Amino acid sequence: MSANFWRGKRVLLTGHTGFKGGWLSLMLSRLGAEVTGFALPPPTDPSLFALARPDWEMRSIIADLRDADATDRAMREARPEIVLHLAAQSLVRQSYADPAQTYAVNVMGLVNLLEAARRDASIRAILIVTSDKCYENQNWPWGYRENDPLGGHDPYSSSKACAELVAAAYRASFFNAQASQTFLATARAGNVIGGGDWAKDRLIPDILRAITAGEPVRLRKPEAIRPWQHVLDPLNGYLLLAEKLYREGGDHTAAWNFGPADEETKPVKWLAERLLQHWKPQEIRLEIDARAHPHEAHHLKLDASRARAQLGWRPCWKLETALAQTAAWYRAWQKGENMRDVTLRQIAAFAEDAHP
Repeated sequence: MSANFWRGKRVLLTGHTGFKGGWLSLMLSRLGAEVTGFALPPPTDPSLFALARPDWEMRSIIADLRDADATDRAMREARPEIVLHLAAQSLVRQSYADPAQTYAVNVMGLVNLLEAARRDASIRAILIVTSDKCYENQNWPWGYRENDPLGGHDPYSSSKACAELVAAAYRASFFNAQASQTFLATARAGNVIGGGDWAKDRLIPDILRAITAGEPVRLRKPEAIRPWQHVLDPLNGYLLLAEKLYREGGDHTAAWNFGPADEETKPVKWLAERLLQHWKPQEIRLEIDARAHPHEAHHLKLDASRARAQLGWRPCWKLETALAQTAAWYRAWQKGENMRDVTLRQIAAFAEDAHP
């Protein structure tokens, strides 16, 4: 990533009040971008957005992506050169509780965004973030590649596969060298961890809540294997890809995986045990939650060799480092430290490691 590329660039970032969006907002501001955020209010309390206050250095629009008029208005006001779309209903189990909302946000919300983008000639690059769960999961022991079939057992995974199809159709029809000077790509990242995530039914937030309450940590699927990575690693990939889209256009208009090395893909129980070592493990018990739960895939890996070969992207922080940084963030929060400062220090440490 070029040191000065983002300075002065006008960016519309959807989902800036969420976990990943909050981190990305701070990264972009640190790089000198002029950021307009568009999202619903923070989905949790506490939240990274409220603690790290990325809105201090950006324009924040609190509105609903499902509102086509509000989305179009935000696009016209921001006049972005680059659109980064992270807004989503992002929880598998919530998609079982409210599938209609999941499709409304993840599919029709994306359509509203792309329709607004079609009317804005200032846009050079659009990056749509979907999910590693967009693939038709076969419980393979090897990683999914970008040309593997899309699918989805649950409404969330299905909605993300639909989002990929919507993006592909708009790219073929409207965002290509023949039709416009706007270029579109999608990004599929692995399971991200990091400070500031309090989402319901997510592993590390669930562990944190158990620690805080003095209760056992209950694991639903202890042997399930996931491509864990610190949130800053895929976000670094998104920024690199968006820059490539802006500078070089059509060569990068496709789907891209951003995931850890194969040996960094670990079971849920392994991750929980390692994370607990950063607290007082003798005082915290792991238990298996044997109750009936909605279906979740057992095995999921991503093959990110294309991003490595064509973008020059590499994961920066090993999983042990990612866990240490995550635990350090939450311990700082428990001690009442200034979480904006803590978050910015972690971003600076990552940038130094990623771009020495």
